[in-house]
Amino acid sequence: MAVDAAREEKALREVTNRLVNDYGEAHTQERVEAVVGAVRGRFTGHKVREFVPILVERIARRELAQPGAKTEAVTVVLDKSPSIPLGDNSNSDGRNLQDILGKVTADKKLVGAVAAGVVVVLGVTVALSVRQPDSAPAAGAPAAALTVVHGVVGSEKSDFFADSKVADVFKKHGLRVDVDPAGSRQIATSVDLSHYDFAFPSSSSAAERIQRQRGVSGKYTPFSSPMAVATFKPIADLLTAAGIVTPGPAPAFDVQKYLELAEQGTQWDQLAGNTSYPVSKNVLVSTTDPRTSNSAAMYVAVTAYVANDNTIVRGTKAEDYAVSRISRLFTRQGYTESSSDAPFKEYLANGMGPIPMAWIYEAQYVDAAVHDQLKPDMVLMYPKPTVLSQHTVVPLDDKGDSVGKLLATDPDLQRLAAEHGFRPQDPSLFTKVTAEHHAPVIPDLVNVVDPPDYDTLEHLLDDVARSYSN
Repeated sequence: MAVDAAREEKALREVTNRLVNDYGEAHTQERVEAVVGAVRGRFTGHKVREFVPILVERIARRELAQPGAKTEAVTVVLDKSPSIPLGDNSNSDGRNLQDILGKVTADKKLVGAVAAGVVVVLGVTVALSVRQPDSAPAAGAPAAALTVVHGVVGSEKSDFFADSKVADVFKKHGLRVDVDPAGSRQIATSVDLSHYDFAFPSSSSAAERIQRQRGVSGKYTPFSSPMAVATFKPIADLLTAAGIVTPGPAPAFDVQKYLELAEQGTQWDQLAGNTSYPVSKNVLVSTTDPRTSNSAAMYVAVTAYVANDNTIVRGTKAEDYAVSRISRLFTRQGYTESSSDAPFKEYLANGMGPIPMAWIYEAQYVDAAVHDQLKPDMVLMYPKPTVLSQHTVVPLDDKGDSVGKLLATDPDLQRLAAEHGFRPQDPSLFTKVTAEHHAPVIPDLVNVVDPPDYDTLEHLLDDVARSYSN
């Protein structure tokens, strides 16, 4: 419990720092801290803590963005656990959480899982939802009847679905799409998908697991994003001197040389000539948690390939050898987030102090460039080799199928996906966006490897997860 409490305290400090940075012009630091403290107090006494920092940040952002407005929220009840009052949802147009949780409490096995924290998402997904309000109808015109479609999506796609222009496109087709964000591996392993019309994880492997479990054959891959490393110019210069980075408009990050350096336990202050980042901690790329997040699973796929003599991992012997070389890349990091959204926001907000290198989706960096969130010393590096993350829609019913089909075929949604940094099916859309916003990307990636097959990747992830307790 002490470790969990320390992690929560660290996460909440980071939440406060981000909010002070984002809302410093509108609110004093004391005001931000007071809002965070008040929101946090609503969760006092509840046993399920994993998503508390995420919930606190989202609710606090609403209050800081709209001073004086009533916070949209719900009351979460998990069987006999204490209630968490999150406000008044009497005006909410979302699903009734009590109806959802009524089904949960009828299933004793699921209640046990919730109590154990295995499917925490059930208790919080409605509070985490990205809800799109309908536009007001013209005066005298009847309100259009929209079909509401519920989905659970990788957290890096939250901003895409929160975009009012995306909502308007769906509305043209008679749909309102409400989504809940989660880590992609959580979507495939612990989220109760019975409440959703579609799942939209960030990789084909997570999608395949969902298809197997749900007996679904159909899928759509509307866009993709290669994995990359976000860093800062002083760090890139240090790694260039160490022979790990090849400079250029989009620097290349040599995974083989990085792995060798990490295996030696090299620390930043041991790098020759290091005066810009003389810190006594291991030279490591910061990732998310491989037990919950697809971006970390892609990191496993790339590093395991390199560790296995630049060969796709196949068979138990190769799996064991690869894990013996890459597990320390995770276990030496300390606390890691469950999904990719939070660490990238910390990278944007807090500089190279806490996160000198972050493993990200290229789309996150491009999206930040489009929205003028990058600072002059920020650098995007491409791992050599990298891997392509195929964002895959798994429809769970006919409504979900209609969303997947639109995402893959509607020209406006494809264009908007490019504006959020994703590589849609038409490469020219992505090239146009990156050229307009001077995003330092490689349009045509060559050094891309395939991840291992579904079962092998699952074995690798399970073995890396076990290494945390060894």
